[in-house]
Amino acid sequence: MKLTEMKAKQTAVVIDILGGHGVENRLGTMGIRRGKKVTMISAHFWRGPITVLVDKAKVAIGHGIAQKILVEEV
Repeated sequence: MKLTEMKAKQTAVVIDILGGHGVENRLGTMGIRRGKKVTMISAHFWRGPITVLVDKAKVAIGHGIAQKILVEEV
């Protein structure tokens, strides 16, 4: 499923990033890469930013980029 489909407090593992090297590098600097666990903190129903917890750090991601992150529920 896409990161944008997760519900609050749900935890999942990143399995793929559907984007070029630029998207992967940008997410990598935030700690989001394949194999990492992410926990949904909040999402706005009007396509606003999505906040996730990665390695004890809260990270806000735009809705468009969050749709490119594929996760698998733990």
